[in-house]
Amino acid sequence: MATLKTEVILCLFVFALFASAAFASGDAPFIVASKKISLTRLKYGAEKVEVSIDIYNKGLETAYDVSLSDDSWAPDVFDVVSGNTSKSWERLDVESKVSHSFILESKVKGLFYGAPAVIKYRVPSKAALQEAYSTPILPLDILAERPPEKKFEIVKRLLAKYGSLVSVLSIVTLFIFMITRPPRSGAAKGSKKRR
Repeated sequence: MATLKTEVILCLFVFALFASAAFASGDAPFIVASKKISLTRLKYGAEKVEVSIDIYNKGLETAYDVSLSDDSWAPDVFDVVSGNTSKSWERLDVESKVSHSFILESKVKGLFYGAPAVIKYRVPSKAALQEAYSTPILPLDILAERPPEKKFEIVKRLLAKYGSLVSVLSIVTLFIFMITRPPRSGAAKGSKKRR
C-alpha cells in the first residue's frame, strides 16, 4: 500500500514537471529525467542493482554540453560492474531523448537512500550552466529477506497483466472456429429427409 502511494506521488511529480514545461516562458530547453532501479539477487550473496536514466528535452530549444552525474552510490557499499555513473552528450535536440544505464553490485546488507541524478546543460542565451534533477528513487532494501511468493499471487499477477489479452484472443479464436467449422452431420440428414 505504501509503495502505491509513493508511485502515485512520483507520477504526479513527473506530470507536474511536464505540465510546467508546457507553461514555461521563453524559448529554452526544459530537461526532464527519469531514474529507474531494478534489483536482482545473485547466488553468491550479492545484489545486482541496474540503474537506467532517461533524459528528455521537452523545451523549445536545443540543450548543449549535456552531462549526467549520478554519484550518490557510496563506493564502500556499491561496486560498479558495468558502465559508468556519469555520461555526457554534445547536444540534446528539442523533443528528443537520450538514455544511460549502468550496473552496480552490493554485498552490504541494509537500507539505502539514493539521491536524484544531476543533469547539467548549457543554454546559448545564458552564461551559467543550468541544472536539472532526475526523479528520486524509493529506498532500496539491499539483501533484504523477501518472503517467497505464493503460487496464487503469481497467477493473480499474471491474470491482472495478461487476462484481457487472453480473453480477446479466446473470443476471436472461438469466432473463427464457429465460422469455419463444417456443418454438423445431424443437420445435413434432416435436410435430406425434407426433400
